[in-house]
Amino acid sequence: MVPGYLLVQYFRRKNYLETGRGLCFPLVKTCVFGNEPKATDEVPLAPRPEPTETSPTWQALKLLFCAAGLQVSYLTWGVLQERVMTRSYGATATSPGERFSDSQFLVLMNRVLALIVAGLYCILCKQPRHGAPMYRYSFASLSNVLSSWCQYEALKFVSFPTQVLAKASKVIPVMLMGKLVSRRSYEHWEYLTAGLISIGVSMFLLSSGPEPHSSPATTLSGLILLAGYIAFDSFTSNWQDALFAYKMSSVQMMFGVNLFSCLFTVGSLLEQGALLEGIRFMGRYGEFAAHTLLLSICSACGQLFIFYTIGQFGAAVFTIIMTLRQAFAILLSCLLYGHTVTVVGGLGVAVVFAALLLRVYARGRLKQRGKKAVQVESSVQKV
Repeated sequence: MVPGYLLVQYFRRKNYLETGRGLCFPLVKTCVFGNEPKATDEVPLAPRPEPTETSPTWQALKLLFCAAGLQVSYLTWGVLQERVMTRSYGATATSPGERFSDSQFLVLMNRVLALIVAGLYCILCKQPRHGAPMYRYSFASLSNVLSSWCQYEALKFVSFPTQVLAKASKVIPVMLMGKLVSRRSYEHWEYLTAGLISIGVSMFLLSSGPEPHSSPATTLSGLILLAGYIAFDSFTSNWQDALFAYKMSSVQMMFGVNLFSCLFTVGSLLEQGALLEGIRFMGRYGEFAAHTLLLSICSACGQLFIFYTIGQFGAAVFTIIMTLRQAFAILLSCLLYGHTVTVVGGLGVAVVFAALLLRVYARGRLKQRGKKAVQVESSVQKV
């Protein structure tokens, strides 16, 4: 990151966009300056423009489509990942086989397939003119890597209730980060409903979720790592939301983010010496290669839904959907396997549904007021 930052600053100081030429000029222009005049500005990105006005029914159908796609993709991905990480490959009557334990290699395979799919789609299908400097995607990629590291490390130093409260309370930090990164403004009722959703999900998860056999005590290091996870995760979705100000498609966003994610992950695996070992393991066991491919397909589908949801509805709505995913997974488990839901858990579900209904009602009233204001203004102009 440091050499990249120094190179960007060097090309800007030298005014390379005006003075540069030669074979490297198109590459430098794409990576550092982009193809639009505002890409050279140092001012933070403007807020993402709201989508064009459509009927409430169509917007609701799109939101349900995004929510269902995210739920199915990542519930399936979680089941497949657990199967890959806990299964022994090559087991026989005389040999117990081998287990694959490097989750970072699986992340790389997910990113590579998503990069290939997005690249082929951009080549075969017409896309909007790309205007964002490529280096801006690296911020979302790096913050995503750091949030994942903080999340997994924090699990070693915080108790189970603290983990649940942190994961269920991400909506409000995402909204606050949105004010800093993309200059988005939120109404008071949006903060209220976000708080109610966090409280309801926390009540349900703490009362109905599976308590682990051993839960570590919460330490200061764990709280710092947990705060880093929430901060980096909030920045990632909001920075992606802000990048849509460049009028790009969700597939272009997917390509740019996964390009830098692949570079960061490959660098990390090479530094640890784990890249070649993962490739050898894949070569030894064809079944593992097939499972990895299926896992990567689920991840790529999930990413398509992520970027489409952020582009259409913003980072806050996306975070609400992903927060509800945890409660939905446990509720589905209770329904399928006959587990009981406690009174506190049922009350938490009621609080979540009340918050969602309040959010829909408040948004509908806000749109009605906007339409009335437009009608009054047009009648005044006619007079």
